Amino acid sequence: MTIKQLSVFLENKSGRLTEVLEVLGGAGINITSLTIADTSEYGILRLIVSDAEKAFRLLKSNGFSANLTEVIALSVSHQAGSLAKVMKALSDEQLSIEYTYAFCLGDKAIAVLRTDNPSRAFEIIANRRFTVVSENDVRNI
Repeated sequence: MTIKQLSVFLENKSGRLTEVLEVLGGAGINITSLTIADTSEYGILRLIVSDAEKAFRLLKSNGFSANLTEVIALSVSHQAGSLAKVMKALSDEQLSIEYTYAFCLGDKAIAVLRTDNPSRAFEIIANRRFTVVSENDVRNI
């Protein structure tokens, strides 16, 4: 099961991130995680939020360039080497990872990843008995 991730393309200038956060906060949308990948001219803000569809509509109506993508979230132990085990299992099967990021909550960590072959990723995850985190679980963090 995948979860919806919001990606927002932002000019790399002061105040743009604040504008996004104010739009979302003003609508009561809670942010579970966010990451920014940037260049000198623009950034890609990736967010997992409490209501991705609503956030997407709001941002679009406020002039932001945004899209929704499907990502996989896994629960891993918050211990040295845990994420490496997951990535090794995927790379051993020649699965390409487009990007990943993670955040921790006490003794657990959530690893979010995007791949060009989610169905193959889920096969590997099931065979290795990794724990997938549902969209509902992520909303309740």
